[in-house]
Amino acid sequence: MLMLDILRKLVQDVDNAPNLVAALDVIVQSVRDALNTEVCSIYLLDERSNRYVLMATHGLNQDAVGNVSLGFSEGLVGLVGQREELINLEDAASHPRFHYLPETGEDRYNSFLGVPIMNRRKVLGVLVVQQQEKRRFGESEEAFLVTLSAQISGVVAHARALGQLENLHAPKGGVATPRIFHGVAGANGIAMGRAVVIYPPADLESVPDRATEDITHELQQFNQALLGVRQEIQQLDSKMANSLMPEERALFEVYLRMLDDNALPAEVIERIHAGNWAQGALHSVIDEHMQSFAAMDDAYLRERMADVRDLGRRLLAHLQQQTTPNRDFPENSILIGEDISTATLVDMPLDNIAGIVTMTGAANSHMAIVARALGIPTVVGVSDLPVANLDDAEMIVDAYQSKVYVHPSRELRKRYKEIIKEERQLVAGLDAYRDLPAETPDGHRITLYVNTGLMADVARGRERGAEGVGLYRSEIPFMLRDRFPSEEEQRNIYKQQLAAFAPYPVTMRMLDIGGDKDLPYFPIDEVNPALGWRGIRITLDHPEIFMVQMRAMLKAAIGLNNLQILLPMVSSVFEIEEAQHLLLRAVSEVQEEEQVTIQTPKLGIMVEVPSALIQIKDLANIVDFVSVGSNDLTQYLLAVDRNNSRVADLYTPYHPAVLRALQYVVNEAHAVGKPVSICGEMAGDPGTAILLMAMGFDSLSMSASNLLKIRKVLRTIPLSEAKALLEEVLAIDNAAVIRSMVELELNKSGLWDLVRPTQKPVGGKVPA
Repeated sequence: MLMLDILRKLVQDVDNAPNLVAALDVIVQSVRDALNTEVCSIYLLDERSNRYVLMATHGLNQDAVGNVSLGFSEGLVGLVGQREELINLEDAASHPRFHYLPETGEDRYNSFLGVPIMNRRKVLGVLVVQQQEKRRFGESEEAFLVTLSAQISGVVAHARALGQLENLHAPKGGVATPRIFHGVAGANGIAMGRAVVIYPPADLESVPDRATEDITHELQQFNQALLGVRQEIQQLDSKMANSLMPEERALFEVYLRMLDDNALPAEVIERIHAGNWAQGALHSVIDEHMQSFAAMDDAYLRERMADVRDLGRRLLAHLQQQTTPNRDFPENSILIGEDISTATLVDMPLDNIAGIVTMTGAANSHMAIVARALGIPTVVGVSDLPVANLDDAEMIVDAYQSKVYVHPSRELRKRYKEIIKEERQLVAGLDAYRDLPAETPDGHRITLYVNTGLMADVARGRERGAEGVGLYRSEIPFMLRDRFPSEEEQRNIYKQQLAAFAPYPVTMRMLDIGGDKDLPYFPIDEVNPALGWRGIRITLDHPEIFMVQMRAMLKAAIGLNNLQILLPMVSSVFEIEEAQHLLLRAVSEVQEEEQVTIQTPKLGIMVEVPSALIQIKDLANIVDFVSVGSNDLTQYLLAVDRNNSRVADLYTPYHPAVLRALQYVVNEAHAVGKPVSICGEMAGDPGTAILLMAMGFDSLSMSASNLLKIRKVLRTIPLSEAKALLEEVLAIDNAAVIRSMVELELNKSGLWDLVRPTQKPVGGKVPA
């Protein structure tokens, strides 16, 4: 059998193994047979003891499995791990690092080939083959083991995440091992508390089909359940009336529409009339809709799939006459679950909820958007979270870094308590800067705007002295509905934003969907969505969508005249010219319809893609202003998806290419007399804000939570010092060095406390 065929079969057998121990046994047996060698063993690194534990072997003494270990740098196994590369020896005993383990009975074996098992640059263990004959293993054998190691590393990493490798060499009865899980930030912040696992109210999957002769009774049962769930949803809507604006509570309207007599209930009633009992009819309808959504393979349709499932479970709970158990939600509860719907979230005692963690979901899901509005730190998409084993576990949610710590160490708990305390003190201490201008000690003035999407952002932005809105994400009202909002609905939403900041400018970005922001009712199925149909490409292809939104914005601005319009994802002059034509047409239509004179709003573009960067002077010449979207621009310049955990650590705004590109944009735009703003995360980061000011950006737009600290930074560091720092860093070719230089400047200026808390080393040390 060819090595490739052997490898495929081995990987398949490993995938089918019932647990990690069985999988490791399959590996060592299959490798020994495939290479026709005498010994194959696997040593896994126990993070707690920092030792390599013999976890499986064929050829050595079985009694040694689980009982024999080597120190991190001990023996040939430790050397393989240290070097992170294979070691091939024909006489292992003659090597100075050879360490004999008498319990294994390996003294008769001479040849040694060890290969590291690695995942995301971390050594998880070592795969070893040995033989009595003194010989070097061949290149094909090396290649086979290296390939196999890469294949099985995921299995080992997953087992470690689930806690299956805990205490490999520790005495029984020890404390739970700290573990770290990675996900995607849904709402920034830090929370500490104990986990409360949220289970669905009823199990739809376990409901069987069952024939019924009493159709009238089943219909009566279903109608009572329907009435009960409708009342629940209405109560949730009322509960959130003072916390969320109407457009942010749109999901409840969606739920009630789905519960309308002509929607889901009609399908269930039809199946009851066909002879199925109410629970079975409900299950079949929900399952059918779930399969339809799942087949579309779209993140936002999966979000709507969760809504359908949530409604189905609520109805089933009423049919089964279940009541929600009186669960205990102590202070600082961390809600965790496979999937937590918005309705489930707002049904909780929100004053006691400190954080949220889910296995599924996206950063722009409806639940995450509502969590942001409520100020609850949230991490979603933690796919390897062992939910069933975490009830009452102590946890730390660090949504700044998209990390979740389970059973954190005492040192980590102490450090995060300090961080939370520092954050509270920092917020209290920054209040003095709320009404002060963002002006440097040497007289340079820069405008600070707020990024908005929800009305909660508006309130926080006004409280913290924002001088207008630099980026209103108009797609959020679209995302919170099950259909395109009408022109009048959009007009009312936009007017709230414009009126809240008048006479200060409000820059509204035209609908920016596609990529990672699809609408549940407008699915986009693409192999590579980041480079696909998104932003202005969609709205120019659908001028009816563009025109309705543009007309709504213009009508909302009547009497206020503080509207500015921003075009997303621009990559060519042609796109701007086509948008300008539609804008003039919309102005003409609204003037005629409203019988008023419309002041044509300023039109700007977002610089997010390399083509716009290279052609910036041509583009800036035909618009009124330029706004840099640093998040996407950084992603496209570095070819790094920051939501991909395998490469996310390569995403850095301190990369020399990013900084030099930003300076180029400012220079070119100013050369044709156009102002330049920046509205990505760089604007709200103290370190990069210093550099952006020095580059000459006219305004910075950021989340409301960052406004006060950036104002303090700008009022502390003179423009002359910022320019000197910028000149130095633009000559550096290493992002890590640049970052250190900037953080050193913050420390020298007494601003180290403003660095995002979890960027500080545990122990509170600052850069030397």
